[in-house]
Amino acid sequence: MYLTRTPRAVQALFKGLTWSIPGPEKVLYLTFDDGPIPEVTPWVLDTLASFDAKATFFCVGRNAEKNPELLARIRQEGHMVGNHTFDHVRGRSTSLRGYLRDTLKCQAITGTTLFRPPYGSLTLPQLRVLGSHFTIVMWDVLSGDFDRQRGSSSCLRKVIDHARPGSIVVFHDSLKAEERLRYALPGTLAHFAERGYRFKALGAGERKA
Repeated sequence: MYLTRTPRAVQALFKGLTWSIPGPEKVLYLTFDDGPIPEVTPWVLDTLASFDAKATFFCVGRNAEKNPELLARIRQEGHMVGNHTFDHVRGRSTSLRGYLRDTLKCQAITGTTLFRPPYGSLTLPQLRVLGSHFTIVMWDVLSGDFDRQRGSSSCLRKVIDHARPGSIVVFHDSLKAEERLRYALPGTLAHFAERGYRFKALGAGERKA
């Protein structure tokens, strides 16, 4: 069970996390979790380039280590890189020491100030420690492209219905999500570009909400 749009009450409860980037401009912040992998990430980069769109890639360290040329391409094309742990570990199922070790292993490869916990799962001790070293980025719109029970058109419709100026939207450059991503990403870019939106990468200087 998961929600497409993160409730405001949840966002208010965890104010130290970045859920969206408020502002008057029509901007969306597209993010991609779990890559980079050669089967999907190059297509994502090509698709973003066709719309002159920038995004943020929360990389699993193991994948980044295997595909350094993709990590380099992400940066060369003006996108941001985030830390998504080395082994995609679940915070609430991992000790503080183990979670930090896994995060630092990824950090040695990604060298970023941005962090997103896999599954959005963190314990309070993990949050306290990581929050003093990273901007912890969550989301306010979840496309659901990882869900094999959801149709591709449903993923697109959920993003269209729930994204607002400043929304942080989650997609996945993974094999599990590929079928739905290949439909929902170009559809999202086309829909919002036609309505005057721009697509920006997250930056360390962005104001939190």
